[in-house]
Amino acid sequence: MWSSFWRSRDRFSLDELRYFIDQLQKVQIVNNVNKDFVIEALRSISELITYGDQHDSNYFEFFMERQVMGEFVRILKVSRTVSISRQLLQTMSIMIQNLKSEHAIYYMFSNEHINFLITYAFDFRNEELLSYYISFLRAISAKLDKNTISLFVKTQNEEVVSFPLYVEAIRFAFHEENMIRTAVRALTLNVYHVGDEFVNRFVVKAPHADYFSSLLTFFRKHCIDLNGLVSETLKNPDSDTTTAILAAVDEIEDDLYYISDVISAGIPDVGRLITDNILQLLILPLLLPSLQLDAANDIQIGAITSLYLLCCILRIVKIKDLANTIAAALFCPPEAFVVDSETQLNGYVPEIQQPENENVIEVNGCSKQIMRSLSSSSQVHPENSISKGVSHSTLRDTLLSYITAGDDLQVLGSLSMLATLLQTKVELEEIMLDALGILPQRKQHKKLLLQALVGEDSREDQLFSLGSSSIRDEYNCELDGYLQALKEQYGVVCSSLEAGTSPSAHRFQVLNALVSLFCRSNISPETLWVGGWLFRQLLPYSVAEFNSQHLKLLKDSYKNCTCALLDETRGTWPDLLVTILHDEWKRCKRAMEASSPQKEPKCILFPLGKPSADGNTIGWDMLLDILLPFITGLGICSVFVLLHQLHVFSVGRALPDQPPACLPSDIPENSRARTAGLDASGPKLGTELTLVDAVPCRIAFERGKERYFCFLATSVGSSGWIILAEELPLKKHYGIIRIVAPLAGSNPTIDEKHSRWLHLRIRPSTIPVLDPAKSITHGKAKTKALVDGRWTLAFRDDESCKSALSMIIEEIDLQSSEVKRRLKPLLNFEGDIDVSVTSLHPSEASSSTEIPSDSS
Repeated sequence: MWSSFWRSRDRFSLDELRYFIDQLQKVQIVNNVNKDFVIEALRSISELITYGDQHDSNYFEFFMERQVMGEFVRILKVSRTVSISRQLLQTMSIMIQNLKSEHAIYYMFSNEHINFLITYAFDFRNEELLSYYISFLRAISAKLDKNTISLFVKTQNEEVVSFPLYVEAIRFAFHEENMIRTAVRALTLNVYHVGDEFVNRFVVKAPHADYFSSLLTFFRKHCIDLNGLVSETLKNPDSDTTTAILAAVDEIEDDLYYISDVISAGIPDVGRLITDNILQLLILPLLLPSLQLDAANDIQIGAITSLYLLCCILRIVKIKDLANTIAAALFCPPEAFVVDSETQLNGYVPEIQQPENENVIEVNGCSKQIMRSLSSSSQVHPENSISKGVSHSTLRDTLLSYITAGDDLQVLGSLSMLATLLQTKVELEEIMLDALGILPQRKQHKKLLLQALVGEDSREDQLFSLGSSSIRDEYNCELDGYLQALKEQYGVVCSSLEAGTSPSAHRFQVLNALVSLFCRSNISPETLWVGGWLFRQLLPYSVAEFNSQHLKLLKDSYKNCTCALLDETRGTWPDLLVTILHDEWKRCKRAMEASSPQKEPKCILFPLGKPSADGNTIGWDMLLDILLPFITGLGICSVFVLLHQLHVFSVGRALPDQPPACLPSDIPENSRARTAGLDASGPKLGTELTLVDAVPCRIAFERGKERYFCFLATSVGSSGWIILAEELPLKKHYGIIRIVAPLAGSNPTIDEKHSRWLHLRIRPSTIPVLDPAKSITHGKAKTKALVDGRWTLAFRDDESCKSALSMIIEEIDLQSSEVKRRLKPLLNFEGDIDVSVTSLHPSEASSSTEIPSDSS
């Protein structure tokens, strides 16, 4: 008997469920005395019902029999404690999320208790309670289908007149808390993807359709906020805004992906609503006007941010009308987008309702700070009004002018814009790509061949004639149709293109801009590679559209870059040139043949940082001395590889996987390296070598501690070293290697006042960091592993000092000649450049114009 009395209750039993329900029904009012028990009862009931759904259907049968849903509502009514409301919402969320039985779900939704909870006046001043409420709504939406959604709506005359679940949720669509916004968006997508015809009509009717305009208004604010961060970075490169910009970019892309998901639900008219709002609120009044070179100061978005946003919108939001409208708008002058407040264009002005407080927009009863009104961007500015209607420059011309004359960010932004348009294959009409001059050649030929096959233009001489009159007429007619639609639907007036304009003319303009870009020396290699990718897309198989001037410009630029590369064979890092060119060749080939540019559009928002000027960065000048020659050489290599690959392509040759280069040569018998007993692996610390050509010297690595060494300069192939060895006292003419430093970049100089002193500049043996982004962070340089490599060697007499200098120069010459020999097949493309005489050291030019036989 006593064992039965003390036996604990089985926590997951029907008796336990009965106990908590009985106790809950006895509660007449919830106060501080019993609230803890009520919370425990609600929590336990949710656990037991979830357990029973997976193990025993009698649990839920008992739940229905005792009408516990009604008890939940009653408890909420007799309680004024926030903790009870919070626990009840959590209990409902857990049960709805975990119930697998369709019968159980249908029962939960089939009475008005759920709708009562949805519309109950909770005290949302408690942020935690709001989070539980939104989670509750989201849990419901996850279980919606075409059968259950009807339980949450009220209809009249076959039209939905009330949908509390949706209406209450979108009240918080623009809440300051990101988790709440995310949950509301997930709920709306669950509703949209049910595909109920009546619900779809409900969400696109006023006033609920205002949600989509409010969504785009909210997105517009994020765009303006991003522009503020980017503008601050451009004005003050030392400011640490990278993290903030990345966060803003993530938020903007999340907004666009959500918009894309909304569109993919396939609700009629939603695509039109989003297109109209994104054009009227953002693209037409802000983004497109800001592309002009002399944009008005009070335009709220800069050109760089605008280019990024346009790329993002085209890449993520897949709406055909939107893509073609943006493309057509590029043929309009900037002043076409400036709305005169006194004169309406064709009687049309975008109607955007403004609340009494211009900084607040009312979204279904939920006031949120959004932005200032559009009035500032819809006025004609004095500087624009003078030229309004007389400008012949279009936004497309502006994009091309950025490529030919803009800075690095403007070039990258313009290239990214054209590349994004080219990749918008499904949404953008081929006629628009053709009009912009960026229709890939293979698509052009496919289109013309199809026209020939169906008899539209069967003459062989016109098959690939892009300037034929029939094609030109069709092109002008279709483009004029888009421009007319732009005028009628959005009030943007743009005159038709000049008579006789053909796609080939615009194509030549793009090619001219790209060729001009490849001839520029102030653009980063990564940006040039994006231009190379676009060039390859336009002419993937041949250069039939190239003229002699294009080829000459490319050839001249290639020669100049080759000469600059040859200069690097006598620079600071010649021993790495072969490896760098090999790596850059593979990277460039991969970038050119990729399906999309390897540089994402958001890269244009981050200009290359500059060193901090506050004096706190230790060794910055020294770091520049060490890294700048390498970075410069790397840039020359990258540009050279691009131009070389374009050159190979321009003559119709296949691009090999590896760059052509000669194999390393053997060590000559009469070389210093062979005499010293070195092999191809080079000198190693602590090993023995012959000191036949070595010169005695002194050097102090610490103040007051002079050391005596034997100095030797030597080279093996493309590598060279300065060696300091200690002579063996018992073994004449032999020594032990104590110090080894790179030969290249040593820049030997005899002191002007002390003719026995030889000054050397010693660089690191290897590159400290191959990726500059890892060594320079927000203007701060990581100099931990860098040392100040300045040596001063003291010799016995002037002749010994001069002998050491001559030894260094001679070995540098041999090292440079070997690098040139190995690169000769790559540099001497088509025999245009004589590698043996170009960019030689003065001592070489005076003595010989040929590479020594031992390294050829």
